[in-house]
Amino acid sequence: MNTQSDRPVLGITMGDPAGIGPEIIIKSLADPEILNSCIPVVLGDIEILKKADVDSEILPKLAITDELNCDLSNFPKGFLMCLSNLNPDVAKLGHPTVETGSAMETYINAGVDLALSGAIDALVTGPITKTGLKLAGSSFHGHTELIAHKTGTDNFAMMMAGPRLKVVLTTIHIPLSQVPERLSSQEITRIINLTRNTLITRFGIKSPRLAVAGLNPHAGEQGMFGNEEADIILPAIIEAQEKGVDIRGPYPPDTVFFQAVEGQFDAVICMYHDQGLIPFKLVHFRDGVNTTIGLPIIRTSVDHGTAYDIAWTGKADPSSMKEAIKMAAGQAINQKKHGNSNAN
Repeated sequence: MNTQSDRPVLGITMGDPAGIGPEIIIKSLADPEILNSCIPVVLGDIEILKKADVDSEILPKLAITDELNCDLSNFPKGFLMCLSNLNPDVAKLGHPTVETGSAMETYINAGVDLALSGAIDALVTGPITKTGLKLAGSSFHGHTELIAHKTGTDNFAMMMAGPRLKVVLTTIHIPLSQVPERLSSQEITRIINLTRNTLITRFGIKSPRLAVAGLNPHAGEQGMFGNEEADIILPAIIEAQEKGVDIRGPYPPDTVFFQAVEGQFDAVICMYHDQGLIPFKLVHFRDGVNTTIGLPIIRTSVDHGTAYDIAWTGKADPSSMKEAIKMAAGQAINQKKHGNSNAN
């Protein structure tokens, strides 16, 4: 971690230049609370960001740099690393191209390299599209897979986090019909351990309280609606309890999220994508954060997409980006207190 400032140094990728990423970065950096929480290092394109900075208030305050080997305390407003040279007209397209797809992957790769080297304390990623990556010839479907590959990480998971609710997904982007066959006690145990360790080392929660959602209605109702709870989920919970983890369940999915929002649990472990994201986005649609747990680096992200329909209209809401920046800064501070250990 940077020792020349009390504020963590955060890399912030611009995301898809044709989407709302540039706008929400500029709007976020205009907030004094954000600059008080970190030293930002924007990884992007100066001409695109100039187009987003319509009032010309933010970019002139950023130091243009190729590498972070200077005294960071001399540049309290942050840095801009120019990693692409795109035609500003891509902002008008409303869809990704080969060029924008390549650029967004370049920003991510540079951010991961900076985090692994210790030049930045955490990485905050702007919104991208799978389509853009595919157009550029990438073999990855999104941030999570790309970053996990670059960091050599097999043991990771997706957490969606907000002030009132945190959910972690056991399965992610697979058809609902495949969820039961993909579940195993071993996999649920892995997610339990990742979640607990992350809450301790990166969120500063000394004794996390975890809940596990069942798969079936009423958590199976003693086998009336399915046996996954008894055969797969409960054994993982019992194993964790025997190791001293404060964990309960499996709970009926229609009640456990209310209990968590009311403060009874610090996180809910979910069996599939929509089980966790529907209640999460109902509560944290504007201020939710996507953070990948288990990585050797800290990575947070907005919990929304590129929003091409409103991109470059001035209507983009920066709330999720602001929360992602603040969460990354908080995780960096908490991790430092725990001796820079990761959440594996």
